[in-house]
Amino acid sequence: QVQLLESGGGLAQAGGSLRLSCAASDPSFSTDAMGWFRQAPGKERELVGVISWSGGAYSLSDPVRDRFAISRDNAKKMVHLEMNSLKPEDTAVYYCAQARVGWSTDVSSYVHWGQGTQVTVSS
Repeated sequence: QVQLLESGGGLAQAGGSLRLSCAASDPSFSTDAMGWFRQAPGKERELVGVISWSGGAYSLSDPVRDRFAISRDNAKKMVHLEMNSLKPEDTAVYYCAQARVGWSTDVSSYVHWGQGTQVTVSS
């Protein structure tokens, strides 16, 4: 059974930083794209960023492109989301997800999900 465990969420002030991490259990991690998604109260889940199986390609959504960074360590089966210049509108539950393809920005490709970690940004 594939398990994804997020960590690093919490409370931050506007302008601050947090680093989210996701530990994966699946041996196929190194061949699969990984993504970070978020869901704010009363809103749809949205894509934050995705990274290809090798880490050689990535995509970040417009609201976070200039502030967040996504990376992965295949040897440790970890994926990270570095969040800088946080804004109150970044408040959400952040989810790590694993695809079954090497690259995808289509949320339907992400078939395994973590439980999520809460990020709260105060103004």
